[in-house]
Amino acid sequence: MKIDKLNLSIIRHLHDGRKSFKKIAEELGITENTVRSRVNKMAEEEVLSITGVVDADKLPDHQTVLVGIKLNTANLVAKAKEFVNLKGVVSVRVVTGRYDLFLVVLLKKGFGLLEFLSKELDKVDSVQSVETFVVYKGWGHKVPYVL
Repeated sequence: MKIDKLNLSIIRHLHDGRKSFKKIAEELGITENTVRSRVNKMAEEEVLSITGVVDADKLPDHQTVLVGIKLNTANLVAKAKEFVNLKGVVSVRVVTGRYDLFLVVLLKKGFGLLEFLSKELDKVDSVQSVETFVVYKGWGHKVPYVL
């Protein structure tokens, strides 16, 4: 799917997740049906996902952890798809450098780092090494609530 300027404009307006298609259409000078059909098409093509997000730093008893994963396989994309389905995983990125993958993980009381490492991470094979980075404070990163 081609993401053109109009699609990007619609996505920018959706930053305010409560803005109606009618209001977006008025502000962009297009029809409400155009907005609706483009949003639906982008969602079908998995270019766009409309979801509520939270500032994890403001959730009591929650913690964000970054996890660097070194694999002993070159099948990075397939492994990334396995990791993204683990409990607590917000996102997975294939990266360059000393790690193959970088995970953003949301934890909470009762499901902390030890539980993630021993119960979830253990579900994926080919993990050579893991390094964790506990986020003390963050800015500008809102995440879907995955727990």
